[in-house]
Amino acid sequence: MAIRTTRDALSRIFYQRCFWLFVVLLTLIGAVSFVSASDSGRLLLNVVNMFLLIATVAAVGRTTLSFVMALLLAIPAMWFQYRGLWYDDDRSLAVSWMFSAALYFISTAYLLRYVFQPRIMTPDKLFGAASAYLLIGVLWAYIYATIGFFYPQSYMVVGQPGRLVYADALYFSITVLTSTGFGDITPLTRQARGMCMVEQITGSLFVAILIARLAGVYPPRESYVDDKTGDGG
Repeated sequence: MAIRTTRDALSRIFYQRCFWLFVVLLTLIGAVSFVSASDSGRLLLNVVNMFLLIATVAAVGRTTLSFVMALLLAIPAMWFQYRGLWYDDDRSLAVSWMFSAALYFISTAYLLRYVFQPRIMTPDKLFGAASAYLLIGVLWAYIYATIGFFYPQSYMVVGQPGRLVYADALYFSITVLTSTGFGDITPLTRQARGMCMVEQITGSLFVAILIARLAGVYPPRESYVDDKTGDGG
């Protein structure tokens, strides 16, 4: 009963669930480059990240099962994140990154299932598709950060080998996802290179499949004219 009440309350707050998720994702991506590396900056960034977790739970929590799964991953992700920042514990941050990666993986899967349903394409589904694309970038940012924790010096950052902070990991993930490749951050280890290849393939397939889905929403023009004139058989 309490779970259903919480889920309904979030659905009322985030009436256009995918739209608000898209807005929070853009806010995170835009703010991460302007927030300073100080304690106050890290706190501000984590407040935005907390809103992202809440918006993600609200967006995918359309059923009780999906809501519970998202909540069970979001709570420990938030807890270990603040624990790692409070005690300056890299291990707790790494655990938080893994929970966050699992949450955004499941969230992306649920969003794609929602978007590709064989029904009419609504504005909420379009924002859901855009949110899923950005979530792939956020998901891989946590994967890159986790790889950097377990395999130190996995990246060449502006000519120096080392690990990636979250801001750099998100920037690197977006450049890989969009196949931009500025070259200021490059993977060094096989693990990091392997994840880069998977993200590049995922981003390309996502755009191709989404275009095919949008093209399938409307019938061809010739078929539409035939049906309208009654010559379609």
